[in-house]
Amino acid sequence: MNTLRDPPFGAPSLSLLGLEPLRAALEFASMRFMDHAALPVGDGHPVVIFPGLATDRISTGPMKTFCERLGYAGYDWGRGLNTGPHGNVDEWLDELAAHVRAMTRKHKKRMSLVGWSLGGIYAREIAKKLPGGVRQVITIGTPFAGTGGDETHVGWLYRLVNGHNPALDAQLMRRLRTTPSVPTTSIYSRTDGIVAWQACLERAGCDHAENIEVDGSHCGMGWNPKVLAVIADRLRQPEGAWRPYEVLAINQ
Repeated sequence: MNTLRDPPFGAPSLSLLGLEPLRAALEFASMRFMDHAALPVGDGHPVVIFPGLATDRISTGPMKTFCERLGYAGYDWGRGLNTGPHGNVDEWLDELAAHVRAMTRKHKKRMSLVGWSLGGIYAREIAKKLPGGVRQVITIGTPFAGTGGDETHVGWLYRLVNGHNPALDAQLMRRLRTTPSVPTTSIYSRTDGIVAWQACLERAGCDHAENIEVDGSHCGMGWNPKVLAVIADRLRQPEGAWRPYEVLAINQ
């Protein structure tokens, strides 16, 4: 587990950023040839998936289908295009948490939350608001450990879709770095062209949190076969008996 995350560190290089579209396309193509037969079968618990900034259920659709094929009850976050929080952040998150709880209320088993990029921030914060209803959190390329936006290339995109810069004061940043009380997995890539990988690392010394490195782009990470295999392994962990990821697990 890599725990180096202390700033300063900047956004990824422009060369990595420029390769994002091609690499994401290749990851999408690779997903189509992925062997599902070797992956563990699910237990039917609900899995709610949150998209990244300026994306919607189209981008996370393959991941939702993947979870359903394994035997889980897959859910899109149900809010359409992700344009970021609006108004008071706490009130917005309270409303989103209530919405997610209502979507999954019919299930007796607790839900897992999977968030891609900004969607991972939502997953972590909802888990803090609904600890009794959440089984685990999995984030994919999520910069929860940053210092305010200098570690990403998405500031201009946030302004484009939301009309203003994200409101990230020191208190909020400390809160985002706080690990949820439920098992938490952060999947990251050192070759991420959008988000600095250091901003995606969980703190050291937390026995229910882990960092898992993969080789992939940011825009294609949710379609990356290695990422999907990690998600399958994490989702199969028995409730109340979570164990850290083993690198060889996907080959067993």
